[in-house]
Order: sequence, then structure tokens, then C-alpha cells
Amino acid sequence: MSEDASASQPLWQQGWYRYAHRCPSPNFGPRPSGTPIDLVVVHAISLPPGEYGSSDVLDLFTNQLTINAHPYFETIRDLKVSAHFFVRRQGQLWQLVSCDDRAWHAGASQFNGKDNCNDFSIGIELEGLDGHTFEASQYETLSSLCAALADAYPIVHIAGHEHIAAGRKKDPGPGFDWRRLKQSLTWPDTHFPAA
Repeated sequence: MSEDASASQPLWQQGWYRYAHRCPSPNFGPRPSGTPIDLVVVHAISLPPGEYGSSDVLDLFTNQLTINAHPYFETIRDLKVSAHFFVRRQGQLWQLVSCDDRAWHAGASQFNGKDNCNDFSIGIELEGLDGHTFEASQYETLSSLCAALADAYPIVHIAGHEHIAAGRKKDPGPGFDWRRLKQSLTWPDTHFPAA
């Protein structure tokens, strides 16, 4: 496809983002009818924990993880999970589930008095480890993606997994710079977690 033809393509097609590499996951389902998609949830993941650059995260989300490749993988053998997006350390963006569908990223969760955040949220996984810092390229990709999401969906909140599953999850953790993301997006303070 020529550059001119690519530029004429819509930014979103049936919930798929033009600027993301596609790696479709089988782990998704329909959203409840009439549910507005108004929350972005930021996560951190690396497999094995603290190791970066392999295909293991994408393999997990597509049920192709080689369990005997690392002892840790035995502990997640039966997981069937996904996210809408995965942002690598260098900022490369992958999409696994259409944003129109319900990815399986939040688990038992609650936000603003509503349970089951998967129903009304978009999950973005950053390659990283909760408590550790993230790369400038990841913030750039995350910021541009969030802006594009807000143009296509009625996004009014962004939170970490730790905010919607308090006590159960700790990601993205204290190493994630919410102020940096806030300055980049210039969304109202009410869109972000309380400091």
C-alpha cells in the first residue's frame, strides 16, 4: 500500500487502530449492550517478570505461551487473558482486541461504583514491572493512543489497574509518572486518579 493510500485510511476500523500492529487474541467477548466505553485502564506486564523484549506477553494473550520455557510460566498456565493494547519498551504498539469488544484485562474490579470494569474500559498494557519506571517512548505512544481513543470513544477517566483492583493489583505502580501523562494529554484533572 502506498503512503498516500495509507494516509487515506480511517484512524479506526471496527475498533481497530490504524497505527497498531495487529495480533488478534481469542480472549474477548461482547460488551453489554448500550454500555459507554468511558474508562482507560493502564497496566504493566513483563514475562518473565522484569524481562523485556521477548514474544512471551503476546504469546500469553494469544494462548500460545510455551509453559516449559520458564518456571514462572507454570504459575500462569491456565490464564486466559488479554488487553486491547500492548506497548513495548521502545514504544511499539500492538493491538490484540477490537476496542468495540470486551478484553479480559481487569478481572474483579470496580470504578466509580461500577463493577466489572472490562465491560466499559479499554485496557492498555505497558511492558514493564509494577514499581519500576517506564520509557519516554512508551509515554509518547500511550499519550497519542489515549488522544485517539478519546476522539473515538466517550473517555472521561483513566486509571491504573491498582486503582480499580485495590489490594489485588499494584500496577503500573509508583514508577508510573501520572503527571507526565497528564501534561501530555492536557485532559481535565478529573479524568485522572486522585494524587
